[in-house]
Amino acid sequence: MITIKTKEEIDLMHQGGRILKSTIDKLGKKIDIGVSGKEIELEAERLIKETGGVPNFRGQDGFPSCLCFSVNEEIVHGVPNRRKLKDGDIVTIDLGIFFQINTFLKGGIDYRKYPNLKNGFHTDMARTYAVGNVNEEVGRLLKNNKKALKKGISKVKAGVKKGEIGEAIERFALREGYQVIRNLCGHGIGAKLHEDPDILHYGSKKYGEMLKEGMVFCIEPMLSLGSDEIFKRGTAYVTDDYSLNAHFEDMVAVTKDGVMILTD
Repeated sequence: MITIKTKEEIDLMHQGGRILKSTIDKLGKKIDIGVSGKEIELEAERLIKETGGVPNFRGQDGFPSCLCFSVNEEIVHGVPNRRKLKDGDIVTIDLGIFFQINTFLKGGIDYRKYPNLKNGFHTDMARTYAVGNVNEEVGRLLKNNKKALKKGISKVKAGVKKGEIGEAIERFALREGYQVIRNLCGHGIGAKLHEDPDILHYGSKKYGEMLKEGMVFCIEPMLSLGSDEIFKRGTAYVTDDYSLNAHFEDMVAVTKDGVMILTD
């Protein structure tokens, strides 16, 4: 069931989303040759504690870490380890933080303003980073994956079908020579990390639920330089031809004025 958030709830989630973005930006600046995922994980733990929130990925389907750290052919759900990053690698940081409402609101809280968030809410975001010097093809992949995300976000408004998002992303990706990873998708978010609706990154504007004011969801296209077929290696999803891929994710809300990027 799709939950419709109130304006107050969306404003609260926007506060959390901005904190999440600041946290990921700080982690991104730590990405460099010779740095390990474990080092980034420890820094993430420290930064999340400073926000007053808690990591929401750990424990999801047995996932062991506070963040996903996916290197090269890994698409999502990579577990940080002691492997040192090398010149020319790419790495995706996917991070989520759960915030209690009390983290933001002190004193006499009118909980009637937050019927869909109950005691708190989740945030979620991802960015892919180049390590050292990557070749032109890989640099172009990262830039175009970010553009694909923007293409999808630009279609978000009340009254259109969610298929418009997927169509815009897929058309752009195919035109630029990439494959869209179809077996992974975006999702609604709020009191739960994964809510309805699923947000596909391919398809047709003729299909899917109608977007309504108050919907909040994550759009997270993943583009591959090679195959769009994937398999699971441990917790991580990997392209079946081990091709490089990128992943960019933002959390957005449908408002009366159009789309609001909550991780911005």
